[in-house]
Amino acid sequence: MPQYNDMIELSVEDMDLIETALRGSVATLSQTALQDGDTGKAQREDTLRRIHDLLGKLHDQKVFYRPKDKVYLGG
Repeated sequence: MPQYNDMIELSVEDMDLIETALRGSVATLSQTALQDGDTGKAQREDTLRRIHDLLGKLHDQKVFYRPKDKVYLGG
């Protein structure tokens, strides 16, 4: 059985492109839901949930700037 590569190398631009594509997929699926009604609702909701989970994982991978020598005031 093949193994997964755990040394994936993606640039910040690659991650941004992936995030943008996923957000576009969410928009398309949401628009389809408005037009189609209940047709394929369960599969669409599952796909949307999986995309949102993946977007959350991508967000958690980000390192946000925090000044080291000053008090950080978030907002």
